[in-house]
Amino acid sequence: MILVAVVIGVWSMIVLGGLMRGVSDQFLEIGISTLTGHIQVHHQDFRSDPVIQNRIDRPDRVAGALENVLPPGAHWTDRIRVNAIANNARHAQGVTLVGIDPEREARVSFIGEAVKEGRYLEPDDPYGILVGRALAEEFETRLDRRIVLMSRDTEGEVASRAFRIRGIFRAEMESTEKKYVFVTRSAARAMLGLEQGISEAAVLLPAHDMTEPTARALKGRLPTPPLAVQTWKDLLPLVRVTLELHDTFIFLWFLVVFVAMAFGIVNTLLMAVFERIREFGLLKALGMKPRGIVQGVLAESFFLLLMGTAAGNALGVLSVSLLSERGIDLSAMAAGLEYVGMPRVVYPVLRGGDFLLANVVVFALGILVSLYPAVKAARFTPVEALAHT
Repeated sequence: MILVAVVIGVWSMIVLGGLMRGVSDQFLEIGISTLTGHIQVHHQDFRSDPVIQNRIDRPDRVAGALENVLPPGAHWTDRIRVNAIANNARHAQGVTLVGIDPEREARVSFIGEAVKEGRYLEPDDPYGILVGRALAEEFETRLDRRIVLMSRDTEGEVASRAFRIRGIFRAEMESTEKKYVFVTRSAARAMLGLEQGISEAAVLLPAHDMTEPTARALKGRLPTPPLAVQTWKDLLPLVRVTLELHDTFIFLWFLVVFVAMAFGIVNTLLMAVFERIREFGLLKALGMKPRGIVQGVLAESFFLLLMGTAAGNALGVLSVSLLSERGIDLSAMAAGLEYVGMPRVVYPVLRGGDFLLANVVVFALGILVSLYPAVKAARFTPVEALAHT
């Protein structure tokens, strides 16, 4: 019974901990790849009022700082990003117009691998546009059809331009497919009457832990204000809070599983102790000290926990490996999952820290709760124990 309890407990800790960790990691990756990056540089007022007037007029200064500060393996791109209205003969809807350098953008955000119909933008395409599948379906349009964008130019006047759909992209979130449309940076500048300014520069780093040091180095090289250097933690506060909550949830789940398992350990050991009262009495009558009985019961618990954790670890690692190959498809609940920012397919992730924590919790606390039955066994006197029937 103890072995079964320990195996199930360790297995559930590893598998469900891996699922929660997979959700949090994918949540972060989706946020970073959806035009956020690890770090962004933009005008200090751009986040609160994303108009073309709140732009970076000296992109060369930003480019120089990035080239000097970024570590090997990092990529960056600059963009023009403004609110716009997309319309065709049947529909009109507010969108975010993103003017990109196609080659650089493909290395920084999701759009480089997201085009599933048609083709990606050419660097010199003055009239090409990429739209999301959800937006194309809502507008009842398809490849090579025209779509008109309207926005405010640098003079505050209404600017409009007709674009032809070159590609239709898929994103993890349907809201992303409806929100963003992509044109080349030169096309966006021509439409908005912009000579060389940009709205933002985004940086993708090789590892998350490089974010803070790189951001500090950039702040030291750029004039802030009027520019602002912000990390994904500043740009995605919901993601940051969710990740912190996931760490707490994982620890609480481990604790809940252990409490349930601890009752099984204590009850089973107590049953074993009461069935062996005469044995313990005989041992004490032969001269064994109470400490020896405590050590004997704890030794039994130790080896039971050792075998149980080993089997639970093996089953847990095997389960996570099998699930991580194909993931858990939650597409049937896509609408509800998107509301809370969860991906359609969850891939479990097993981290060394979570694995170690699960084993320490089960093993250390398992020995601790075994003390009560062990002390109970040591307190029987030889007369009481041998008279027990």
